[in-house]
Amino acid sequence: MADSRVSEKVYQNLGNPPLLALFPGERGRVLDCGCGAGDNAQILHARGWKVTGITLSSAEQRAAAAFCERVVLANLEAGLPDSVGGPFDVVLMSHVLEHLVAPENLLDAVKTVLAPDGILAVALPNVLYYPVRLGALFGKFEYTVDGIMDETHVRFYTFETGGQLLRKNGYRVLSARGDGAFPLWKLRRLLPDSWVRRLNRLACRAPPGLFGRQSLYLARPAE
Repeated sequence: MADSRVSEKVYQNLGNPPLLALFPGERGRVLDCGCGAGDNAQILHARGWKVTGITLSSAEQRAAAAFCERVVLANLEAGLPDSVGGPFDVVLMSHVLEHLVAPENLLDAVKTVLAPDGILAVALPNVLYYPVRLGALFGKFEYTVDGIMDETHVRFYTFETGGQLLRKNGYRVLSARGDGAFPLWKLRRLLPDSWVRRLNRLACRAPPGLFGRQSLYLARPAE
């Protein structure tokens, strides 16, 4: 994660509402690992959460500061710096672990800052999402500037291997689900929104690794 492409890149988007929707109802403290420009922190801050962010980018640190109590500048490849403090009710990792050569360092360190009933919330891009599968079928497997094939990703995960990563590193997976959409194409415009949402939910349940663009997990340390 020390690659200059990562430290100089500013990740800015609409946050990850599907993952944040899985948070417990009671507000508390969040450690946002790989907080980017503060898009998730902005949503959480508006809901009453107190957010501490961590990023490798000084530009992201400045942007996220508007929505965080503080933003720590650190390389997550080495785990967590002592300065993050704790304990935290939720540790958030939204599209972070795929950037790490040794994700076990961070996953191990998180156990030391989670509150006794704290939750780890993880989102991972699903490399077996159906457009990527189709591309590979026709011989296309190329990096892009962002998305599932982001050029700064050093690891690829499926719905199954994402859960395996957490369990292998001492976590009990409380829930796992895919988040994506069924390929309706132009038909999507003709159907009621409620039908489209239902189809998307059903498609991401069986099998979640086909139509889920991202895999979402809630976990706790197994011990």
